[in-house]
Parts: sequence; structure tokens; C-alpha cells
Amino acid sequence: MAKNVERRAALADAGLRVLAATGARGLTHRAVDAEAGVPTGTASNYFRSRDALLGALGERIMERFAPDERVLAELGAREPSLELFTDYLRYIVERTTRQPDLTRALIELRLEAARRPDLARILGDTLRRGYRDDVAFHLASGLPGGAFEVALLHYAMDGLLLDLLGTSIEAGFDPDDVVVAFASRLVGAVDR
Repeated sequence: MAKNVERRAALADAGLRVLAATGARGLTHRAVDAEAGVPTGTASNYFRSRDALLGALGERIMERFAPDERVLAELGAREPSLELFTDYLRYIVERTTRQPDLTRALIELRLEAARRPDLARILGDTLRRGYRDDVAFHLASGLPGGAFEVALLHYAMDGLLLDLLGTSIEAGFDPDDVVVAFASRLVGAVDR
């Protein structure tokens, strides 16, 4: 594997742009090379197979979506409350909609992983690590509930993001109102 970390990241970013724009079918090593403006064969030098390329894109998405440690520290220093949970959800929506192509690329990768076992393993490891990190933050913050409630949150937020960044059901609800409802219903369900 080629060692230039900056070039690898630039190629992965180019791959994410291709994936978001054309879907998994349009993602080829040549398309990544063209998008990155590098000589043909460069992407295949860094990512030897299609699964390696797709897996690297999943890892790169998570790197770029990584929460700001300062924001997490500020949130984590607050008293556990419905407001803290709501602000945490708002932060997730803000991070994932600020770069809509990244979220679209992640959705594409998750769908492609359903058809590619090697990608499912690579991407699944990355997604599960993110889920574990969310559970750890939730527990460390003293918020009510645990792993089950965080899983419910993931399921709900994934649907919201799909609707915001894909073809919408156009229900007409403000996304922030939806986030507030998610938070109050999840926290309220745990308090009972």
C-alpha cells in the first residue's frame, strides 16, 4: 500500500465526491483519478481492489464526520438533561447536513455493502465503532437509557437524514422540531 497519507486522503475525498455524484456504479479507480486530477492508475496504487477503495471511503467519511472534541467536552460537562440530549442530537444533524455529499456517500456505501460481503465487514466495523462511541458518550454524560436507546436514536436519525438529503416524503415538519421530538420521546420513554 502506498504510504503518502495526504494523497490517500485526497484520493478518498475525490472518491467520495464521485460516489455522491454518480452512485456506486460510477465509482471506479479511473473516475477517482480523474476527479482527483492525478495520473491514471494512482487510485489503484493506493486501493488495490474495489472493496479496498469502498472500505477506505467509509473510513474517510467517519474521519470527516468525527465530532469536534471541544464541542463534545462542552456537551459532556453539562448536567444530564433533556436539553443536553436535544443539543447533542442537533449537533449530529448539523455535522451530517453541513456536508450533504458525505452523508449521501455514506448512504450509498451502506446500500452497496448489502451486496458486497467484504465491504460489509469493513464498513460494518467502522459503523459499529461509531455506535460504540455514541453509547460511551451517552453513558459518560449521565443521560438516561443506554445502548438500546442510542440504537433507537440511530434508527430515527438515519431516517431523518435520508429524508433531508434524499427524496423527501415532504411531511412539512421542521427538522429541529423532529429532533426535539426524538429527544423528548426517547428520554421520556426511559424515565417511565
